[in-house]
Amino acid sequence: MTTRRATTNATLAALITTLVMEATFIGKPANALDFGLTAPNQTLEQAEGGIRGHARSLLRVKDLLEEGSWKAAQKTLRKSSAELKQDMYTMIQAKPGSERAELRRMYTKLFNNVTKLDYAAESNENVAVVWECYDNIVLALNDIMSRLLY
Repeated sequence: MTTRRATTNATLAALITTLVMEATFIGKPANALDFGLTAPNQTLEQAEGGIRGHARSLLRVKDLLEEGSWKAAQKTLRKSSAELKQDMYTMIQAKPGSERAELRRMYTKLFNNVTKLDYAAESNENVAVVWECYDNIVLALNDIMSRLLY
C-alpha cells in the first residue's frame, strides 16, 4: 500500500468516525443524566430567562411520581435537571467570587438529590427515598433560586 493510499484511508476512517459520533449523539433524547455544565455561548440573560421554567419542570416530576409513572418521571427529571444545571452554572459563574463557594455548595446539594431520586425511582421499592429526595430538591431549589435571582 502506498503512502498516499494509507493517508487517504486514515483520513476517511477519521471522517466516518466523526460522522457516526455526530449522528449518534446529536438530538438524542434524555435517557441519562447529562453532566455537561454549560451550554456553549450561553449568555447570562439566556440562563436567567430559562431558569424559572426549568425549575418548574423539575418540580412537575411530583405529578408523575404520584401517578406511579416512574419511567416518565425519570425522563422528565433528567431533561429538566440537565437544562437547569446549565442555567445555574452559568449564573453562578457570573456572581462575585465571594458568593460562588456557597452557591456551589447549594448547587451540589440540589443535584446530588436529583441523582439520588433518579436512582431511587428505578426501583418501585424505594418510595420513601424518592419522596425524601423530592422534598430535599424542593428545599435546595428554593434556597439556591432565592440567592441566584434576588
